[in-house]
Order: sequence, then structure tokens, then C-alpha cells
Amino acid sequence: MKFLLGALFTVFVAIVGMFAVVSSGIVNVGADQEHSPMMYSFLETARNRSIANASKDIIVPDLEQVDMISTGGADYKDMCAGCHLSPGVESTDFSASLYPKPPNFTKTDVIERYQTKAGAQQGFWAIKHGIMASGMPAWGASHDDDRMWAMVAFIRSLPDLNENQYTMLTTRLDDDMLDMSFDGDMNMSDDGSGMQH
Repeated sequence: MKFLLGALFTVFVAIVGMFAVVSSGIVNVGADQEHSPMMYSFLETARNRSIANASKDIIVPDLEQVDMISTGGADYKDMCAGCHLSPGVESTDFSASLYPKPPNFTKTDVIERYQTKAGAQQGFWAIKHGIMASGMPAWGASHDDDRMWAMVAFIRSLPDLNENQYTMLTTRLDDDMLDMSFDGDMNMSDDGSGMQH
């Protein structure tokens, strides 16, 4: 009985102590100060295990389809590249300022984990639901699953792209651009002079 009372008292003291520390405001939550190695490891493990558990039953589509890879490029450029970078870009204001640092998706060793079924599931889950207190938004609030899977497919191919390929795959063609292109083709002669015969 004494042991049980002692254990309960220890837990109570620990809870009160944590509450006192948190309430005091002495915990620095600034993104420009790193966690201690033990705290970083604890948070990283909690994040990884949470995402793995929450994503384990997600059905993964065929992410090797060329049209899926190509349709994910423009969304990646608009929504992800500022933090996760692009070929030829080593740092941005966003990527340099966030803590923890977002993974650099142009690096093969970073993307290797997303090449597996579990990695694809976890990547999709993170894009859809975001990650608390990390700067990673929940894109599922404004995008459907097909668009998010296309981003996963594009991300998996990103380390293999050079700057020119990246530019081609991430250029968003809107109706105005297509109309201009079509009009330009109609006004060009066979010799490219622009004069109609």
C-alpha cells in the first residue's frame, strides 16, 4: 500500500512540476532555438510513429503513371518548393527559417523512404493532414485526394530531375496561356514568318 501511495505521490509531484514549468513561461518556444537532443528525439519518434499508425490503411494508387507525376509538379512548385526546395535551389527564406528543418526533397537519400508503400502512405497523410507545430499545412482542407497523390508521385521523382525538367513539369498552363499559344500557331505560316500565304 505504501508503495502505491508513494508512486501516486511521485506522479502527482511530476505533473504539478511540469504544470509549474509550463505556466512560468520559461520554456522557450522560439523556432530559432534547437531542442535538446533528447527532446528532439522524443518529438521525432512521436511524429513518425503517429503518422505511420494513422496512414497504415491508406490505399496507394499507381504512382508510376507519367500523367500523375506531371500533374503534381505545378502544385509542388506553388505549395511545397518554398520549404522542400527544387533542383538547383539549396535554400529559401522559408527553408532556412523553419525549425525543425523541412526535408529537402531534391535529395535521393531523403526520398528513398517515400519509394516504399508505407512511405507513400505516410507522405500522402502528411500532405493531407499536415503536422502540428512544424509549419506543414493540412492541404486536405483545400485539395482533393487525386491532387495530393499527384504531389506524392512528383516528389518521388524529384531527385532525378534537372532544373530544365523541373521547370517544364511545374509550369502551370492556364486557359489564357493555351489560348495565346493556339492563336500564335494559327498566325504562323509554314516558314514561321508569321505571314499567311
